[in-house]
Amino acid sequence: QVQLVESGGDLVQPGGSLRLSCAASEYTLNLYNIGWFRQAPGKEREGVSCMGRSDGKTYYTDSLKGRFTISRDNAKNTVYLQMNSLKPEDTGVYYCATCRTYYNGDYVFEYDYWGQGTQVTVSS
Repeated sequence: QVQLVESGGDLVQPGGSLRLSCAASEYTLNLYNIGWFRQAPGKEREGVSCMGRSDGKTYYTDSLKGRFTISRDNAKNTVYLQMNSLKPEDTGVYYCATCRTYYNGDYVFEYDYWGQGTQVTVSS
């Protein structure tokens, strides 16, 4: 059974940083790649990143690369998303999810299972 629980969302000022956490079951981390996507009000879901379950290789949407970093702590069964230099347009609900990646001029992510999400608001 896939279990994903996000936390860490908050209100942050533009230019600030935030780290999101995703607590996952060992079963989930052993079987699936894990990544993040986000959804802003009135907008379509947007892929953010994906991390390979076996090699730990990381992939990012080009527009976010350099500001966002995905990482994993296997001892804690937790995946993180470090977000720096945040902008108001980063506002949205962020979801941790199982993911698949392919390249089509840019990395494309497909997500199959996700948690309840955590709200990130970037505003002064």
